[in-house]
Amino acid sequence: MGLCFPCPTEASPPSPDLEEKRAKLAEAAERRQKEAASRGILNVQSVEEKRKKKEKIEKEMATSGPPPEGGLRWTVS
Repeated sequence: MGLCFPCPTEASPPSPDLEEKRAKLAEAAERRQKEAASRGILNVQSVEEKRKKKEKIEKEMATSGPPPEGGLRWTVS
């Protein structure tokens, strides 16, 4: 019937090197993360460009300091 162990006369198959196995696992994890990040997005480049533009605008606003006093004023009455 079925055996769980190889025949004693057969040599066991070589096991992959630990570093090689870790590299393959890391590569697979990175690929899954990229796929998950782009799930549901048709044009990934446009999303990245919009994100970079938004970060650039936020950075410029942070470095510009407080708004000038002569600007518009919001009042609620």
